[in-house]
Amino acid sequence: MDFQFNTGNKVDGDARMDAHFEARFRERLDRFEPRLSRIEVHVRDTDGTRRDGPDGIEAVIEARPYNGEPLTTSDRAATPEAAVSAALQKLVARLDATFGKADRVRK
Repeated sequence: MDFQFNTGNKVDGDARMDAHFEARFRERLDRFEPRLSRIEVHVRDTDGTRRDGPDGIEAVIEARPYNGEPLTTSDRAATPEAAVSAALQKLVARLDATFGKADRVRK
């Protein structure tokens, strides 16, 4: 499973943050890894110059299953960490629902 972490030009992102999130994603998505070819994370500042907004950072996560349509989740929060964590939680629930349903149909 490939992992790509992208930040907008107004969000501070570095190699350490990238490595931290990749490790977290690999841990949380370990059971889905054989079914996923790629994970892309996009983090951007949605409120521009205002830095006091509670929902100023948006994280969008796209999971690309082998032979399937991409699954996307997103969330907004005050920090990149909080936005990514919330979007990841939604993604795990969505993958559970999607792959769980596919497994039930195959039986």
